[in-house]
Amino acid sequence: LIKMVSKATVRTRKFMTNRLLNRKQMVVDVLHPGRRTVPKSEIREKLSKMYKATKDTVFPFSFKTAFGGGRTTGFAVIYDTVALAKRFEPKHRLARQGLIEFKRVSRKQRKER
Repeated sequence: LIKMVSKATVRTRKFMTNRLLNRKQMVVDVLHPGRRTVPKSEIREKLSKMYKATKDTVFPFSFKTAFGGGRTTGFAVIYDTVALAKRFEPKHRLARQGLIEFKRVSRKQRKER
C-alpha cells in the first residue's frame, strides 16, 4: 500500500470585487489528483495567503467534486473585515467557522411553548 500525498492546487476564476457587500467573490477550482476532497480549512488557508487576508474573513462554500475525483469546484467570498462578515454572511456559515454560537433548542421544548 503506497500512500500518495499530493499537493492540492487552488485556482480562482471569475474574480469580482463586490463593493456593495464589501467583499471579493470568486469561483474556486481545486486540483487534487490522487487525493480525496480537500478540507475547507486548507482552502481557506491558501486563499487567505493568495489574497493577503486573515483566515476568519475567508468563506469557502458549496464545493462539488467532479465525477472521478481530482477536481473540485466551489465558491468563496473574502470580506474586508470580520465585522462586515458578521453583518452580511448567513448565520449558518458564520457558525461553521466558529464566529457565532448557535443555541440549540430541542424540538419538544419549541412545541411546548
